[in-house]
Amino acid sequence: MSERQKTDALIIGAGVCGIYMLYRLLNLGLNVRVLEAGAGPGGTWYWNRYPGARFDSESYSYGYSFSKELLQEWDWTEHFSPQPETLRYLNYVTDRFNLREHMLFNARVRSARFDNAQNRWRVELEDGREYECTWLCTAIGMLSAATPPRIPGVERFRGQAFHTYNWPHEPVDLKGKRVGVIGTGATGVQVIGAIAGEVAQLTVFQRRPNWCAPLHNSPITPEEMATIKASYDEIFATIESTPNAFLHGPDRREMKEVPREDRLAFWEQLYASPGFGVWLGNFRDVLMDPESNAEFSAFIAGKIRQRVRDPETAEKLIPKDHGFGTRRVPLETRYYEAYNLEHVRLVDLNETPIEGIDETGVQTSAEHHEFDIIIYATGFDAITGAFDRIQIEGVDGIRLGDKWHEGPVSYMGLQVAGFPTLFTLAGPQSASVATNFPPAIESMVNWTSAFIGYLESQGLHRVEAEEDAEAAWQQEVKSYYDMSLLAQTKSWFTGYNSNVEGHDKLRYLVYLGGAPAYREKLKEIAEAGYRGFRMS
Repeated sequence: MSERQKTDALIIGAGVCGIYMLYRLLNLGLNVRVLEAGAGPGGTWYWNRYPGARFDSESYSYGYSFSKELLQEWDWTEHFSPQPETLRYLNYVTDRFNLREHMLFNARVRSARFDNAQNRWRVELEDGREYECTWLCTAIGMLSAATPPRIPGVERFRGQAFHTYNWPHEPVDLKGKRVGVIGTGATGVQVIGAIAGEVAQLTVFQRRPNWCAPLHNSPITPEEMATIKASYDEIFATIESTPNAFLHGPDRREMKEVPREDRLAFWEQLYASPGFGVWLGNFRDVLMDPESNAEFSAFIAGKIRQRVRDPETAEKLIPKDHGFGTRRVPLETRYYEAYNLEHVRLVDLNETPIEGIDETGVQTSAEHHEFDIIIYATGFDAITGAFDRIQIEGVDGIRLGDKWHEGPVSYMGLQVAGFPTLFTLAGPQSASVATNFPPAIESMVNWTSAFIGYLESQGLHRVEAEEDAEAAWQQEVKSYYDMSLLAQTKSWFTGYNSNVEGHDKLRYLVYLGGAPAYREKLKEIAEAGYRGFRMS
């Protein structure tokens, strides 16, 4: 390209968020281009192709709700959709609404710089191509910056090795192989349960165990799908009413109000139910009161001991440093049962830490483990990591990474003072990162696109969060951490990641006030003439 290509709006990312934002901005009559690093749309569901990858929210609560025709056209085959089906769905939506022609694939963004004199963003791709726009929207995902482990010798291994996020697109032959999995977070839990029965030998390296709960997935029959299609109005009304935009809302009783025999029966019912009910449908004080949380954690610990035959292994799989639900709960299928197989072994890295990786495998302080394949399930630089990998410069050359060095600040998770006309969709401190993503992101995209439509109609092409509004939002976000058990646990919700230098302290990444409250605040801001934004 010999010159910079000009558009009204640029969207970085063609995942769930970017696809819908493109649809909305095109309906405003804007000239829009999506810049996507992958070879096709899908975002998370394009990259994560590891065995076992699937929703942990019900399929029919994860799909878009904006089109009644789309809802009636698409049939889900499982209550919790696997990655290949979800990717087909997002491609179907892309083509159903003629969005693909506005997407540029294999287009990884290197930098975005605001030209204060021209009031435009200048965006450069890694291959040197350049774009220019008024409205710049980031739809780069919450968990899209994979973090490989910081282990000496990683590059020396001669077998196959990859992070779960970068699972090869071509088939990986696991049958009869010696496989090592490093990490037991959400992706590790899924992949371990999926491959344990296929490989010849599986060694799991665990640093911190997670509280996991059964997914209880099952196929959706044609009759069930017909009932779901007839019930979408009720389904999405339920989603709008719950704090986390799932089909599961908290029981408004306090645990201590319920006789022990009755609450145990209730917990048995939750544990046997599909989805996040065991986490989000519990008594309202389980995630707020330490004593209530400790009692429910003991109940889940008992379930782990029942499912894992070897008592020593079971104890290693039970977290001792945090209570159930104070980190995001991985939902699993046959995860604990995997450790009952003779060829599956759990290595506790607190007892025998990894010293390095060499040509043939992993060396711990106790022994050498030889592998054909090593899978790194070592997580993500959550929420801010994808922003850090793009050089974003606002007014007077201020870098977003520098402003967020001690932790992100924003106004409503949507704009940052000093970065005009940049909308950080699914950014830090918004409601979407703590909720069922598509319903929450639909609300944010609807609001943001309506705001852009308003600005366009008024001939206003510059908007920026006010510093006072940003500071007030920071305090509100912090206030919810102060009253929640989540803030007392090291997790990606609280900004911790041992695989990222400097991420060893509390950072306020997530708005914990709930999706309904967040939507109400957005509504109030709009009705007050978009209070907190400086427009010109």
